[in-house]
Amino acid sequence: MPDNLTFGYLYDFRNPPQWHQPWDTLYAETLEAIAWTEAAGFTGAWVPEHHLADDGYIPSPLVALAAIAARTSKIRLGQAIALAPLYNPVRFAEDSAVLDILSAGRLDTGLAIGYRAREYDAHGLDFTKRGRMFDEWLQIVTRLWDGETVTFQGEFYSIRDARIMPPSPRGRLPLYIGGFTDKSIERVTRYGRGYIGDPAAARLYRRKAGEQEPRIRITGLFLVVADDPEAAMEELAPYYLHVNNSYGEWFNEGKSFGRKQGLQPMTLEAYKASGILQILTPDAAIAMFRDMQARLPLEHYMMMKPPGLPTTRFLHYAETFAKKVIPAFQ
Repeated sequence: MPDNLTFGYLYDFRNPPQWHQPWDTLYAETLEAIAWTEAAGFTGAWVPEHHLADDGYIPSPLVALAAIAARTSKIRLGQAIALAPLYNPVRFAEDSAVLDILSAGRLDTGLAIGYRAREYDAHGLDFTKRGRMFDEWLQIVTRLWDGETVTFQGEFYSIRDARIMPPSPRGRLPLYIGGFTDKSIERVTRYGRGYIGDPAAARLYRRKAGEQEPRIRITGLFLVVADDPEAAMEELAPYYLHVNNSYGEWFNEGKSFGRKQGLQPMTLEAYKASGILQILTPDAAIAMFRDMQARLPLEHYMMMKPPGLPTTRFLHYAETFAKKVIPAFQ
């Protein structure tokens, strides 16, 4: 069983009103934290995307990733995930190539179609057609990254003689696609390098990968490692509850989320008892990751910096992970 499992964090740059601080302070502290994680041995810094969020959930991952690239030198970076159909495919391919150049080839792109109709409404797009849009979008972007001059006429895009200049020296960028449906997994096997998301869908991807070498990245947003899990639960639950409840509210918008069950808003006490937030000792975390490796071709596991938690406290828990979990997989 290989030990080459790496770890990173997702940074959503949220600023909840109950813990609000000046935006420039929040962004600067987050960039400092990312630089610290690189020095501590983490190998990934990932930025998601949402729009219309009252807490300022970051809407512009490529901009944030450019800032991260400027502050780091080794860590892998990328979207986790970008809402692909909200972007013009030619412009996205160009911007990604420039970012890959700026970061010296460290960009890994994570994409999906999202689940909130409001985000599509705000961009003047038809939410119900986002899957077909994504299929055309992927054709265009991957061909551009392959160095082609692209002329394309489809249902959603009409493009003539598009090409990327300057191109990424790597050509097609590593592309990880998320989602929970059979169609999402088909896109991974056709266009992607691997899957990004949760273990259940990852197992479906592995079964359907065929001749493709399966590569899996798991987003474990509600996982923390601590020497004293009980004390950590008391400290951390309010911050992760904010994450849980905001996602729960979004999943319930129009009941359009493509899974039978998602997170649901709840009280703090109910959340503590729910088991959603996993706080493990270092030894228990190592055992859990070993078990995941035995069942999945897992290459990277990403946790999150919870919104509102003071950066010094985030780094406290990250240091515990760096010193007591990462060495077991090096």
